[in-house]
Amino acid sequence: MSSEFDYKQYLSLVKKRKLPVVIVALLVMTIAVIACYLLPNKYEAQSTVFIEKNIIGELVKGIAVTPSKDDAIKVLKYAITSRTTILKVLADLDVASTRAKSEAAREELIRTTQENIDVKVKDNNLFIISFTDTNPRVARDFVNTLVQRYIEEILSAKREESYGATKFLTEQIGTVKQKLTQAETDLNNFKAEKGGVINVDEAKLFEEINLAQQKLYDLQLRRRQLEGLKPVARMAADPLQARLAFLQKHLEELRVEYTDSYPGVIKVKSDIETVREQIQGRHGALQALPDSEEIGKVQAELSAVKMSEASLQRYIGMNQALLKGIPTAKAGLEKLEMEKQSRKELYDKLLSRQGQSEMSQQMEVQDKTTTFRIIDPAVIPSFPASPNRVKIILLGILAGLAAGIGIALLLDNLDHSVKSIDALKKFGAPVLATISTIQDPQEVSRRRRIDTKIYLFAGAYFSLILVVLVVEVISRYV
Repeated sequence: MSSEFDYKQYLSLVKKRKLPVVIVALLVMTIAVIACYLLPNKYEAQSTVFIEKNIIGELVKGIAVTPSKDDAIKVLKYAITSRTTILKVLADLDVASTRAKSEAAREELIRTTQENIDVKVKDNNLFIISFTDTNPRVARDFVNTLVQRYIEEILSAKREESYGATKFLTEQIGTVKQKLTQAETDLNNFKAEKGGVINVDEAKLFEEINLAQQKLYDLQLRRRQLEGLKPVARMAADPLQARLAFLQKHLEELRVEYTDSYPGVIKVKSDIETVREQIQGRHGALQALPDSEEIGKVQAELSAVKMSEASLQRYIGMNQALLKGIPTAKAGLEKLEMEKQSRKELYDKLLSRQGQSEMSQQMEVQDKTTTFRIIDPAVIPSFPASPNRVKIILLGILAGLAAGIGIALLLDNLDHSVKSIDALKKFGAPVLATISTIQDPQEVSRRRRIDTKIYLFAGAYFSLILVVLVVEVISRYV
C-alpha cells in the first residue's frame, strides 16, 4: 500500500505541475536532438591484417634465422603510431600541406592523428587498425596507406637487417681467416724449430741419461785405474827407479826388525841416497827415455777413456738440457694449438652463421618468413562512427523525463503552503472541520481543454522526436 501511495503521489505531483514538466522535458529532449546534429560527423575506417607464419620458416628452423612474430606484435602499436610513420603517410596523402599551414599546426595534426588511430590485437596474429576522420574518404585512404606503409617499412627493415648481418659476417670472416692463417704459420714454424724436442719421449730420454751416467761412472773408474798404473809402468821401464823402489821396500823390511843404527839399515839408506843422486843427476834424462810398450798401451787406453768420458759428458749435458726444455716446448706447442683451434672454431661458426644469414636474406627478399596479409582492406564508411545520434537521442529522452520529474519535485519543495491535514496538524492547531474544494464547472471545463492541448502538443512534439529517432535507427542499422 505504501508503494502504491507513493506512486500515485508522484503521479499526482507530475500531473499538478504538468506544464513546467512538459516544457522542461521537451526542452531537454530538443537540446539533445539539436546537439547530436550540431556535432561534426566523424567516420571510422578500419583494416584487418593477419600475420601468418610461412611453413618454410619451420622447415629451415635451426638452419636460417627467422624473425619472431611475437616481437613484431609487441611493437606493433608503437610502430604504427610513431611520428615517422605518420609523417610518411601524411606526405603520401598530401594531407599535411592542406591542413597544416604552420609548424604548430603540423604538430597538432600529428598529435590528433595519433589519437584517432586505434590498434587492436586479437589472438596474437590478427590486428585491426582503425582511423577516425571527418572525411570518410580520407579515413579510408589513411588506413590503407598506413597499413601498406607499415608492411613496407617492417619488410624493408628486415631486409636491411639481413643485408647488414651478411656484410658484417663477411668482414669478420676475412679478419678471422687472416688470424687463423697466422696462427697456422706460427704453429708450423714452432714445430719446425722445436720438432726434435717435442717428439722426444721423456721417459726414454730419462732412461738414456741414466744409462749414460752409469757408463760415465765406469769410465771414470777406469781412468783413475789407468792413471794409477801409468807411474808403475814408467818405473818398471827405468832401472834406477826399479832399484830405488827395491831399496825402499828392503829398508821398510829391515826397520821392522832393526833400528836405524843397524849397519844393514845404514847401508840400505846409503844406497838409496846414491840412487836418488843418480836419478837427479840425469837432469831429465828419464823423460827422454823411450816409453816401454806397456806404458804406450796404458797411455793409449787412458786417452781413449778420457775422450769417451768427455763425449759422454757432452751427451748427458745435451740430453739434460733437452729434458729441461721439453715442458716449455710442449707448453708453447699446446698454447699455439689452442689458439689455432679457437680461431678455427670461430671461423667455422662464422661460416655457418654466414650461410644462415644468406639464407635468411633470401627468405626476406622473397617474403618467405612472416607474411602480413591484408584480410579486409578499409572501405569508405557509409555512416559516421560519431556522434551516435541514436544513443544521444535516447539519453536525451531519459534525461528529459528525469528533468521533468525533477522540476516537479523542485517546485513542490519550493511551495510552502499546507497541502494536507497531516501537514496542518504539525503546527499544533486543532482541526475542527474540512471543507471540500468547490469546483466551478466552467473552470473545470476550461482547465480540461488546456490540459488536452498541453497533452496533444507534448505528444505531437514527442512523436516528432521519436520519428527522428526511428529515422536514425533505420539509417544506421538497417
